[in-house]
Amino acid sequence: MAPGKLQLPIALDAMGGDNAPACVLRGAEMALIRHPGIRFLLFGNRYILEPLLVGIPVLKGASTIVHTEAVIAGDDKPSIAVRRGRGSSMWLSIESVKEGQSCAIVSAGNTGALMAMSKLILRTLPGISRPAIAALFPTLRGECVMLDLGANVESDADDLYRFAIMGDAFARAVLGLSRPRIGLLNVGSEELKGRDEVKAAAQLLKASAADLNFHGFVEGNDIAEGTVDVVVTDGFTGNVALKTAEGAARLIRTYLKEAFASSPIAKAGGLLAAGALGAVKDKLDDRKRNGAMFLGLNGIAVKSHGGADAYSFCNAISVAVELVAHHINTRITEEITLTGQLQLPSAPLDAIEGEPD
Repeated sequence: MAPGKLQLPIALDAMGGDNAPACVLRGAEMALIRHPGIRFLLFGNRYILEPLLVGIPVLKGASTIVHTEAVIAGDDKPSIAVRRGRGSSMWLSIESVKEGQSCAIVSAGNTGALMAMSKLILRTLPGISRPAIAALFPTLRGECVMLDLGANVESDADDLYRFAIMGDAFARAVLGLSRPRIGLLNVGSEELKGRDEVKAAAQLLKASAADLNFHGFVEGNDIAEGTVDVVVTDGFTGNVALKTAEGAARLIRTYLKEAFASSPIAKAGGLLAAGALGAVKDKLDDRKRNGAMFLGLNGIAVKSHGGADAYSFCNAISVAVELVAHHINTRITEEITLTGQLQLPSAPLDAIEGEPD
């Protein structure tokens, strides 16, 4: 969805990620073509960024550089990044959201540091105790939202309930669904199976005053089947599922490539099946689904994969634009308020793991 003439300002951590800043700038250029109404605040070293922008005049005209030479390293621990990272490109880009200078921040930098800084600077929305990392998964029916993908290793029933509300709002905004089907990831679909926290969360969802389309429990195979539109789980399980799915996709691609290169006949078959194989490759291309949001924060923060290329980073920017355009945080706040539940104490920074790359 292009925001038209709204001139949405998006903050970019220009120095974050394995391929920064070049891929960040090229991705921003692609995003400008897709969303002509946006502009960018580029946080990073102007002596590095300015020469690169000379070759991207369209982006240069739609961007403002905020100079800083401080950068958060990919291997910095979150606690260290918070203590020493003030004034870094990541910190300043998040702070711009808090101060209303930008509508959202997108970074491909250190995930744990980004989560810790975002929670410290932006704080959580009313009624939300813990933020969750949400992203899209490919399914046989299209795509589904899954959360949490690593922000919270352990989650109780109240956390899972709030994750469901946030996932519902995310699916409505990004997937355009009017009543997304919500499922709790479990070891079985029967009501008596699973940990007490999961079973208690199911009862909360059944009794919720919010307009939630709760399907019930789902298992691991239901994710790819597309049984539900929103899969809710704790960060430990979600992160394992994410890494497993990414590894399986790479395995399939490798096996297919090896099989079609194994003999002259196989190569000929590969040429004949090139169109079909291309379609499969396109569906399995995780770059199209790049961009995980830290749901539950009082501001929009989107995490791009650390190894993103320009196309991938462009898609992360698109996620931010969609969430801003659909007022994601207003929807979450309204649904949380509707439930009448009180806000729980915020989780300490030590409890935020965040490592979905």
